[in-house]
Amino acid sequence: MPLTPTNQPISRALRPSRRFSVAPMMDWTDRHCRYFLRQLSKEALLYTEMVTTGAILHGDAPRFLRHSAAEYPLALQLGGSVPADLAACAKLAEQADYNEVNLNVGCPSDRVQNNMIGACLMGHPQLVADCVKAMQDAVGIEVTVKHRIGINGRDSYAQLRDFVGTVQDAGCQSFTVHARIAILEGLSPKENREIPPLRYDVAAQLKQDFPELEIILNGGIKTLEECRAHLQTFDGVMLGREAYHNPYLLAEVDQQLYASQQPVLSRYEAMLSMRDYIAEHLVEGGSMHHVTRHMLGLAQGFKGARKFRQLLSVDIHKTSQPLALFEQAAELLQGH
Repeated sequence: MPLTPTNQPISRALRPSRRFSVAPMMDWTDRHCRYFLRQLSKEALLYTEMVTTGAILHGDAPRFLRHSAAEYPLALQLGGSVPADLAACAKLAEQADYNEVNLNVGCPSDRVQNNMIGACLMGHPQLVADCVKAMQDAVGIEVTVKHRIGINGRDSYAQLRDFVGTVQDAGCQSFTVHARIAILEGLSPKENREIPPLRYDVAAQLKQDFPELEIILNGGIKTLEECRAHLQTFDGVMLGREAYHNPYLLAEVDQQLYASQQPVLSRYEAMLSMRDYIAEHLVEGGSMHHVTRHMLGLAQGFKGARKFRQLLSVDIHKTSQPLALFEQAAELLQGH
């Protein structure tokens, strides 16, 4: 069961705080990444990579749902559009002790569009509402939605308001808004994160029109100063690529955004906090690279960063003593 900072069990009926969260990111926010990020912030809400309903129901469900209790608070993001399948997966998520289930209505990839997953669902608000209701009827944990502000051909504010209102009527109370439209043809997923302009004003209008809803802002946020500014308007902020490439940003989240009195972890302390986890992973037959590939940004911003990255991304594949190399990399962080 997830623990509060006072180490008292919290009720599963309570909402996890979404004041600050790290976005679901394909190929990045796996369990090793989440464990590492949790060393830096005890309060941030973490999300899994998007997992499709088909992968869970017809694949290796234990592998896709696997996580550590140390990762809490933790949400599972699902990709799908068949209400019964999503409900079945939500049940499995609840049984696996996830704190939240989130429906992906924002991914613009061609691969997911062909299966009616992701941003294309913004063109089908009633279907999204049916999916949310099926999941909510199946579980006691909260069901949330992450979406864009529109898609090409359906990008007016009136259509966005209709989408949110329809899904709200199904019972959804928390929406994470990536403040860009998605272009479903002609742009890659990477380009869809960069080319459509950010429209924080559109997301802010949603909060004004739906004050009773929890509206979380996502897209282009890079600093805790920006987070504090956005929290004057929104109920929470979600960071994606910046949190991954510059993970040490999370080290002050608890103090700056949650009023924690705990001391800020140094980069060196954050590095050492991963040693036992990595040693256990090696004993299980895993590769150190599975974990340390998520830690390359820990050295961002100071002189030893290049050598640090070389040790953990190049030299790591040549060594027969991975933990010795890990300690060599850690020494570069001493004093930081």
